[in-house]
Amino acid sequence: MQKVRTRIAPSPTGDPHVGTAYIALFNRCFAQQHGGEFILRIEDTDQVRSSAKSEQDILNALKWLGLSWSEGPDIGGEFAPYRQSERSALYSAEILKLLESQHAFRCFCTAERLQDLRVKQMGEKSTIGYDGHCLQLSAEEVANKISRGEEHVIRMRIPEAGDCVFNDLLRGEIRIAWQQIDMQILIKSDGLPTYHFANVVDDHHMRISHVIRGEEWINSTPKHLLLYQYFGWEPPVYCHMPLLRNTDKSKLSKRKNPTSIGYYRDMGYLPEAVVNYLGMMGWTMPDGQEKFTLKEMTASFDLSRVSLGGPVFDVTKLDWLNGKYIRENLNDEQFANLFAEWAFKPEKVARIIPLLKERVERFTDVAPLAAFFFAGLPEIDATRFEHKKLSQEDSRKILQFILWQLEQLRGFDRDDIEAACLGLAETLNTKIRDLLFPLFVAISGKSTSTSVIDSISILGLDITRARIRYAISVLGGISNKEAKAFEKEFRELGQASDKQLTND
Repeated sequence: MQKVRTRIAPSPTGDPHVGTAYIALFNRCFAQQHGGEFILRIEDTDQVRSSAKSEQDILNALKWLGLSWSEGPDIGGEFAPYRQSERSALYSAEILKLLESQHAFRCFCTAERLQDLRVKQMGEKSTIGYDGHCLQLSAEEVANKISRGEEHVIRMRIPEAGDCVFNDLLRGEIRIAWQQIDMQILIKSDGLPTYHFANVVDDHHMRISHVIRGEEWINSTPKHLLLYQYFGWEPPVYCHMPLLRNTDKSKLSKRKNPTSIGYYRDMGYLPEAVVNYLGMMGWTMPDGQEKFTLKEMTASFDLSRVSLGGPVFDVTKLDWLNGKYIRENLNDEQFANLFAEWAFKPEKVARIIPLLKERVERFTDVAPLAAFFFAGLPEIDATRFEHKKLSQEDSRKILQFILWQLEQLRGFDRDDIEAACLGLAETLNTKIRDLLFPLFVAISGKSTSTSVIDSISILGLDITRARIRYAISVLGGISNKEAKAFEKEFRELGQASDKQLTND
């Protein structure tokens, strides 16, 4: 019998997401409950958006939660390397097999042709997807195009009729018509594999027995199973978990809920409480108890107890559970030590002190001035944003633009943040002090405080983002119509800025 091996394969392209931790938790529990192995693999085929910092943030966040792994990029293992960017030779060898068996083909279609095809299909209200144009090319035509250096991708062939039928460990039989499945790109024009190809190749070579992932991947499963068939490999067992939801039942998103694990760490939640809460997402202990440890969850774990209804990620419920952990699990000494460790990290305090020294005359001035560094969301109302030059709509737009600008930064040090704000002020033709006014209020709860640029760099993106979004909600929020208008204007500002940089 094959040993149970599960994996989590996050992309290092952003914040460590609670959804990643949720799926990691269930994979780890399933593997350990069956005496198997849980593996961490980094899916970094997107070389433009992937970063070493994001990868390290993911590793740190999962370690903070106590979700350890048996093999991974940081500890190695029998099937190393565990970063897709380091496995190119394997993908190159495997794609040649599909080309030789004619289960894959080279596609030379330009972006313009593909866009025209999409517009035509949308106009005809037909299925959106590749039309097989390059399947008609002869071997000689393909060779000539390659010799001329024409850019191309490699796609997989898809059956023209019939259904893909497979069994899901949670959902039973699933049937999807092949006509709904696109001729997926397997190798991009830069020679790197897409997620779909690398995913299957790596799962096979790493002997993954069970793929436990979010339900958004159900419609991709036929492509993956077809690749297993083309290669003649035994596929893993698939299990698609229900997605985490906002309280309004929409898909969990950072627009409506803090989704970064770092946010909950920085807000002072206990990792045990966060893991416990994620374990309650669509799953229950046999005795119905709500407070349980990772060890207890692993010992009692059974996938059949997972509910397919979308689990609601409710921060209020998490607050309640975290409070129980604080009161029931920590004595006074432990509470004091953990609070001091959270609030007075030496590296954080060392950055705050120079800002305070310039503004205090006695130590009693410190707490009022520095309190916002150690708080959650500031206590503010719309009147705090009153300004002689800015309306509430202006403040909402400025805060939203600053948020988008900060989220685009690859780094998050003081100089990066300052440059982003100065650039935005210039493109909006606004004085920097006016642009920063609503940001001061959003971050500190006051119209003046320590340098807001320095403060943001100390607080970090997770807390900063949450405070800006909260401030926008205090100002009345942004309607869907407004959001579309703001997005259009922000894109146009970005294009104008890029053009200016080119001219300079």
